[in-house]
Amino acid sequence: MSKILKKDRKQYEVRDKVQQIERQFEVLRTVLAIAIAMVIVLVIIAFVSSEPLTAIRTLLIGPLTNMRQLGNVITLMIPLTFTGLALTVVFKSKRFNLASDSAFYLGSLIAAYVGIFSTLPPLVTIIIALVGGAVGGFILGWIPAILNRKFGAGELVTSLMLNYITGFFVLYVFNNVIRNPQQNSLMSYPLPEGVNLGNFFNLGITKVHWGLLIALIVVLIAYLVVYKTKWGYALRTTGLNEKFAHYTGLNTAKIVLLAQVIGTGIAGLGGAVEMLGNHKTFRWTASPGYGFDGVIIATLARNNPVFIPVAAFFLAYIRIGADMVNFASDVPAEIISVVQATIILLIAAQSFLGKWKQRRIVQATMETQIEEA
Repeated sequence: MSKILKKDRKQYEVRDKVQQIERQFEVLRTVLAIAIAMVIVLVIIAFVSSEPLTAIRTLLIGPLTNMRQLGNVITLMIPLTFTGLALTVVFKSKRFNLASDSAFYLGSLIAAYVGIFSTLPPLVTIIIALVGGAVGGFILGWIPAILNRKFGAGELVTSLMLNYITGFFVLYVFNNVIRNPQQNSLMSYPLPEGVNLGNFFNLGITKVHWGLLIALIVVLIAYLVVYKTKWGYALRTTGLNEKFAHYTGLNTAKIVLLAQVIGTGIAGLGGAVEMLGNHKTFRWTASPGYGFDGVIIATLARNNPVFIPVAAFFLAYIRIGADMVNFASDVPAEIISVVQATIILLIAAQSFLGKWKQRRIVQATMETQIEEA
């Protein structure tokens, strides 16, 4: 009996060591991917810029030298947090529903529509607008999910097609329903006084709205749901091995459907928050693209809700830094695309540091077997 217990204890020790190595592997791979991407960018800047040292310094520390720019970083971080969290929830189910981009776009339109035409008090109008944006995201997430469940259509293809359809729909409503005909430029009627998220705090002349607090609350709720509830455990189990989860009695079809609906609903809420927090009129004639940025955020955060704000802050930081470089030097702001592409390629590459991970696991297993002997 004691030998059996000792053997079981050793097996648990091996499992714990392997899990620890895998966590270290993911952290190390993410950090190295970011470092390599930044080194490549710095080398490019050194070759293309007439003042490389100034451009590099502006990119790396520029947003920290000005409170206004730091405020811009935090303001940009808010929509990125919502879309990153949205894709994290979706990816937990091992599905690639990318309707979050159109959900963000539609959510902002719904918030603008409710804000413009509502006759209710401002606070009630804001709540309805936020809920409406989330509901719009729920619906868009449900469409690719139900098409896959009923007809076997791939979520990736249908969600990308849905983004185009939603974009045309939003543009139609913008031009024919909420556009202000008295203005020469494309903009909607203005939001009424008080229909906004107000100022959470100020950084210089930049005003950070209460959407930041809403985003952090949603992140906390998502973490608690994913890691502290039965449904979250079922979601993670389904994402790791859907067949195993199904054979254990879990309703995997319902879990996958809910993950996609909830995820895109978060993106729709993010669009409403962005509209009410950062704009007075609706001006977007196309999606701002925050939904696809969510893929980068979710990848950097390793699909962990806790790290989503950190990843969003990083991406926002280097984007504001790139804009400052473009303004102050001869380096184009598109240099940031090199960072994004390199990070995605290195993190997505399974062989990147794969041998290091394998050697560490084999070494840990052998050490445990020697101790057992």
